[in-house]
Amino acid sequence: MSPRQPPYLPFLQGPPRIAPGLKPIPESRWLLPDTEKDTWLPGKRIVMATRPHDTVLGETDGEPARELLSMIGEAIGRSPHHSWENAVEAAASLVSDDLCLLERDTDGAWVLTAAAVAAPTYWWPEDQIGLALDSLHHPVPGGDPELATRINRIFDGLQPDRVLERFNWTIQPEGTRYTPERPSPEGMTPEQLFLRVERQTLRKLPETGAICFTIRVCMDPLMPILADPDIRETFEDAWIGAAPEVRAYKGWDALEPLVRQACRQSAGAS
Repeated sequence: MSPRQPPYLPFLQGPPRIAPGLKPIPESRWLLPDTEKDTWLPGKRIVMATRPHDTVLGETDGEPARELLSMIGEAIGRSPHHSWENAVEAAASLVSDDLCLLERDTDGAWVLTAAAVAAPTYWWPEDQIGLALDSLHHPVPGGDPELATRINRIFDGLQPDRVLERFNWTIQPEGTRYTPERPSPEGMTPEQLFLRVERQTLRKLPETGAICFTIRVCMDPLMPILADPDIRETFEDAWIGAAPEVRAYKGWDALEPLVRQACRQSAGAS
């Protein structure tokens, strides 16, 4: 079977940047089409069922969680396929996206209060529950305080009828989505490299005022993507053009030999 056409190729827009880069999208595109429904959603349910303490955390049955479950069910026209332990789990079982809920605390800071995360990109959800945006973005280059300040303003101004979308991407050895720890490229071949894309959205819940942050992880083999010479050239420009601090944050230096080999092999085959 030939590889699918990847749903998103964000490197076509240039090197990855830390800036939020959020753009408004229609409400109808909040969760649909669910490009990973067939390839990941069944596996996601298994991860949540077998690793509940690692993946589903926080105030999982509070009013925001119940409101989110209702909104997702309405948006996709489906109900949970069986009884889950709580509202966040039930909501997360309906879509391939991971779900995070953030609420304002008494000081006005946005705090991560609940999450269902089965495809973390090199972070442990249990370490993040209860943290405010400033702390959540501290490891990101420029994340404290510059990025956190900008995102706080976005959160403060977000209205319930407005959905925002952004993309993040990296290259990863192997196609595993449940990766709280960064996979090692040691012993890997170019054929084992994957483009890992995060499609992220922000949406404010109208009744509780909580904000839902969704993360849809898409995994596609890199080599078939590079078979197109124009796409390969754009990818190489984006890979090389990433700022040093971004490359360090993403762990790209360790991947450099494999990625270079992948580009050479693709160029030789075309």
